[in-house]
Amino acid sequence: MRRTGRSSRAGAGADPLPPSAELVGIYIADLAAPQGKAGLDPAPHSQSASRPQPAFRPLSVASIERRLSGLSWGYAQRGLQLDRKDRHIASVLAGIRRRHARPPLQKAAILPEDILAMIAVLPHDLRGLRDRAILLTGFAGGLRRSKIVALDHGKDDTPDSGGWVEVLEGGALITLRGKTGWREVEVARGSSEQTCPVHALSQWPHFARIDFGPIFTTVSRDGKRATTDRLSDKHVARLIKHCVLAAGLRPDLPEAERLRLYSGHSLRAGLASSAEVEERHVQKHLGHASAEMTRRYQRRRDRFRVNLTKAAGL
Repeated sequence: MRRTGRSSRAGAGADPLPPSAELVGIYIADLAAPQGKAGLDPAPHSQSASRPQPAFRPLSVASIERRLSGLSWGYAQRGLQLDRKDRHIASVLAGIRRRHARPPLQKAAILPEDILAMIAVLPHDLRGLRDRAILLTGFAGGLRRSKIVALDHGKDDTPDSGGWVEVLEGGALITLRGKTGWREVEVARGSSEQTCPVHALSQWPHFARIDFGPIFTTVSRDGKRATTDRLSDKHVARLIKHCVLAAGLRPDLPEAERLRLYSGHSLRAGLASSAEVEERHVQKHLGHASAEMTRRYQRRRDRFRVNLTKAAGL
């Protein structure tokens, strides 16, 4: 079982084909506790113990599960099947989850006052128009960064389209391709043109002369025209981090920590945390299958608004 960038003594040199559940179990155990920390160390006085051993960082549970999924996919491409329910894999993975699982690291929510400060630092040029539309649409739509850049001007404009936008009198109707099919997100107009996502979503394509294909595209080096190249979702992450620093958010923290605190998901969490409406409306807007998932995005909410203790008579 080969381990990229690492050397695993357990199972080293073993033939990875056909798939062996026992070998995969040893492999994922080593990912969670490298260098024999799971009891696979050589004897303290053996010759190998005196050799300098490279130090490897244990992988997170999520990373191990991604590795396991990659193995399953790789075997499937060869017409083979890896039984992930086999006890040699399932029991080891369950033990890894119990011992090494950590609460998910949540990114900070970008709140309304934050988004206003962030769009205020953007320049009033073509790039500024585009980036305002990205931030306001991402926030008001509760969109992931990948969904933002996947939007097209119209339906079926491009083969890689993830959705399209219709600007109506009352707002913008965004149709998105989701995991379980298509869904619609309604983004209503704001209280002023300066903060209205629908206005920003109209102004950028107008001045960029975009009437077909990807809505959010790159801009030429001289900044005078929009290209036909779709933006990468990494641009959204970089844009958020740049604006966070430029707007001076969380000045109490060092710059490196501020950059780690915010990401593309901060826009989605910001809407969920700020919209003072019934939870079911937020759940529908974000496309969540359960209210529990929606609550994970709500960084601030009245947790005890429904008091079942008093309702039960105590």
